[in-house]
Amino acid sequence: MLELRRLRLLRELHERGTIAAVADALQFTPSAVSQQLSMLEREAGVPLLERAGRGVRLTDTALVLVGHAKALLERVALAEADLAAAEGVVAGRARIAGFESVSLRLALPAMERLAREAPRLRCELVEAEPEQALPALALGDVDLVLGDEWRHQSMKVPAGVQRHELFSDPVYLVLPGRHPLARAHAGAVPLSALAGEAWTTGEAGMGWDEMTRRTCRELGGFEPDVRHRANGATIGVALAARGLAVTMLPELALPARPTGVQLRPIAEGPVSRAIFAATRATDAARPSTQALLGAVREAADAV
Repeated sequence: MLELRRLRLLRELHERGTIAAVADALQFTPSAVSQQLSMLEREAGVPLLERAGRGVRLTDTALVLVGHAKALLERVALAEADLAAAEGVVAGRARIAGFESVSLRLALPAMERLAREAPRLRCELVEAEPEQALPALALGDVDLVLGDEWRHQSMKVPAGVQRHELFSDPVYLVLPGRHPLARAHAGAVPLSALAGEAWTTGEAGMGWDEMTRRTCRELGGFEPDVRHRANGATIGVALAARGLAVTMLPELALPARPTGVQLRPIAEGPVSRAIFAATRATDAARPSTQALLGAVREAADAV
C-alpha cells in the first residue's frame, strides 16, 4: 500500500525541484525527506529517483506515479473540505498573499473583520506578487491570493485554482500640482501632450513599467523617457509632487488624499487593471475559505 504522505513528498519534489526546497516548504529536514522518499521507493517496488549532478531527478516511472498522486491528494483535499463544511465551524489557518496596495485596501480590512466574526480562524498575511503567489496557492503554501491583471499581460492561473473577479481598477495620470496641463484640463488630459516629460515607472518588465510603456506607445504615440524607477506608488507620487516627473498609477495604489499632485483620466481612452482573488478549487466548500472570500468581497465593495 502506497503511503499518502510520502506521495505528497514525491509531488512536492516534482513541483519544487530539489529535496532542500521540499524540506524548507514542509518544515522537514532534508534527510527526513530523503528517508521518506526511499521508503516510498520500497513500497512502489521501482526506482523513483536518480542522481542528477549534486541533486536528484524523478524517473519516468516516478512521473507516472506523480500523476496518480495529484489525483489522490485532490480527492483527499475535497474530502477534508466536505468534512469541514459538515461541521460548519470557521476555524483553522487562513494564509493570504497579495501585493502592497491590495494587502492594504483589501486583505487588512478582511482580516480585521474576521478577527471579530471568526476568532477561531488564524489569519496570516504574506506580501507577494501574483506571479509568485499563484503557484504557491496551487501547492498549498497559501490559501487565498489577491492579484491583478493588466489588459496586455494576462495572468495564467494554475490548474486547480479558481479565480474570483472583484473589480476594475482605473488608471490615472499623476501630474505635478502646477503642471500647465493640469491647469488647462479639469477633466481628461491628452496623453500625447506628455511626450516630452520625464516619467516614473516601476521595475523594468514588471506590471507598472509594462503598462506605462505600452499605454504611452499605443495611446500617446511616443516612447516615454523613463528617468526614475520605484518599488511603489509613494515615490512616484512624491516625484510628481516636486515637479520632477509625471507618472500613471491605478487608483488602488494612490494615497487616499495625495498632496501636491493632480490626478487626471487619460483622454485617449480608459486604462484599467482587473483585481481578483484566487482560491483552490478543492477548498470551495471549506467554511474558512468561504469566510475569507466573503470578507475580501466586502472589502472590495467598500473600495
